Formats: sequence, structure tokens, C-alpha cells
Amino acid sequence: MDGAAQGRFSKRKKIIGRAFVALGMFVLVGPFLIPIPPLPGTVSAAELADADSQFLDVNGLDVHLKTAGEGERVFILLHGFGATLYSWHAVTPGLAEMGRVIAFDRPAFGLTERPLPDNWRSNPYTPEAQAELVINLMDKLEIEQAVLVGNSAGGAIAADAALRYPERIDALILVDAAIFSGGGTPSLVRPLLQTPQMQRVGPLVVRAASKQLTEGIFLAWHNPDNIPAETFAAYDVSTQVDDWDKAFWQLVKASQAPKLADRLDELTMPTLVISGDDDRLVPLEQSIRLGEEIDSAETAVLPNCGHLPQEECPDDFMTAVTSFVENLP
Repeated sequence: MDGAAQGRFSKRKKIIGRAFVALGMFVLVGPFLIPIPPLPGTVSAAELADADSQFLDVNGLDVHLKTAGEGERVFILLHGFGATLYSWHAVTPGLAEMGRVIAFDRPAFGLTERPLPDNWRSNPYTPEAQAELVINLMDKLEIEQAVLVGNSAGGAIAADAALRYPERIDALILVDAAIFSGGGTPSLVRPLLQTPQMQRVGPLVVRAASKQLTEGIFLAWHNPDNIPAETFAAYDVSTQVDDWDKAFWQLVKASQAPKLADRLDELTMPTLVISGDDDRLVPLEQSIRLGEEIDSAETAVLPNCGHLPQEECPDDFMTAVTSFVENLP
């Protein structure tokens, strides 16, 4: 290589080096230069509450719940990712004919309090904390035992709570439960979420993704044309509450794939696994596998139904649940 060529090569190296330095500086500093505008139009949870809404302090967390029915049998309902306690509205009357029903908004959803790191006692968004919340809620309401009914990610929480406190769980009803996949941030990505840069822009990311959550309802139904208009309004409540974006970001950071698959043989309480035959979020094969790997389980597959059978196919859902509950001890 002659001197002129060496000079050109050296110049290109310097240019490339400066470009990488500039890119590195942008990655390190750029997120801190992005303005974070305040959320428009959000209000307190109390301003969005319904006439039958209740708020209960559970170990320092203000939990939004609704109740129905009475009796010794108690059903505690856990909704899935992106949903709210509204998810159970169509089957609550039927369940209430069999006992006391308690549906609540999981942390980061609905009207349950959204504490942030500066004012929480402990992180309420981790999978472990959400399983513990189920038991703490039972303690607060002086409920010794209950049937846990969990849909999607709520099904994973129900199973986790049952593994932690089997003596407190009468039975499990796992509805299109996300046990084998989904429900968590990939382990390789989690360290990135903890960086100061992502802490800065994370709430903006979830604001941008919020429309996709609403659109996800279409994937959750076998026949999206049948989705009632009020369903979208009910789910949109989650993004009308003060600090919803920051709280949702904390949930994303804390989420991880469920580690329950290897422990399913420890679930010995009566269990009903329900799945829509056209679940495009938790495939039917996973629910069938779940029913096979829990020795005490029976499985009900609902025809022409998607990921939310309690909403899309409430009559078939209640037929399966009623038959199961009538045979409980």
C-alpha cells in the first residue's frame, strides 16, 4: 500500500471511529434528551369507579374489587394481561349462584393502586408479589379457602398461589392459562430494561404500545365481530388512571416467564382446565398438555371460542364450571 492509500485508509478509520463514538454517545445520552410530556387527561382511580366498586387496603396496596353472591364456597377471579376485572362480568351472576364471588384488578391494571418505587413497600408487580396478593386478599377478607379462577396470565398466578399455599386452595379453574409460554420478558432483554436509559424512556415505550393492547382483543376472540363496544371502553379504563404508564413499565420490568411447568405434579387439588378451541394466544395444545400434566385435572374444550371464553362463550363456560363445581367435595 503506497503512502497516499495509507493516508486514505487512515482517514476512513478515523471517520468510522468518530461515527462509532457519536453513536455510542447517542445511545448513552440520547434517551435523557428526549422530552417526556405529561399524560393528558388522566384522573384518580376513585373518579373512574363504578357504583359497585370497592377499594380495600391489602398490606398497603389499595385494591379495586367487586363482589357478588354469598355462601361458604368462595371464587376469586384473576384476569389476564391487559384486562381488568370486567373480563368476568358475563359469568359473575352464574358463579354467584354457587357462592361468594370476588373479582379484583391485578396491579398495573384497572383501578387498583399503581405505586411507584419511591412510595412502595415492596414491588407489587413481580409474579411472586401477585401470587402473594391473592393470599393476602383472602386474609384481609377472612377467607380460609377459595376456588381460584384464572385466565391467561391470571391462570399462571392462580397456579403459583396454589403451589405456594395448597392448603388455602379448594380447587383451581385454569382458563386458557399461560403456563408453558408467554407472560414474561425474555431473560436476555431484562438487563437492558434496568439501564438508566430505559428507565427514562420506558414509560414512552408503553404509551406507544398501549394501542396494540386494545387491538389484541381482536386476537383474543374467535369471532371479533361479536366483541361488544363496551368491552373496549372497559379495558381503556386502565390507561385513564394517573401514572398508568409508569406502573405498566414497572410491570414489564418485573415480568418473567412462569417457572411452573416442572411443578405441575405438585398440584393435587381438583382442577378444571378450560380452553377455547381457537385460542390464538395460548394454543389449545398447551391447555391439553396442562390438563394431562396435572393428575387431578379434567379438561373442557369450548367450540368456536377464543382466548377469553368467559367473555365470548359465557354459557358454555358456565356449563363446564357448574358441572365441575357440583362434584367438588
